[in-house]
Amino acid sequence: MNRGVTIEPWLREILRCPVTHSELVDGVDDGGEPVLVATEADAERGGRLQYPIRDGIPVFLVDEATVLPTEA
Repeated sequence: MNRGVTIEPWLREILRCPVTHSELVDGVDDGGEPVLVATEADAERGGRLQYPIRDGIPVFLVDEATVLPTEA
């Protein structure tokens, strides 16, 4: 279980979405697990990408990311 994951502030400042290069914010997926969510949408994929955190490590593989649909 990944709950309670913390990422050092110095690291948070340099982490960026590998696709949009936007900042990342904390989020929670549908299963209640922590994720990092891009602040800008990827037009090609139709929404903001969210990246899972596994064993305290963000997984920045685009194939592992899920897309949050853009809000109307």
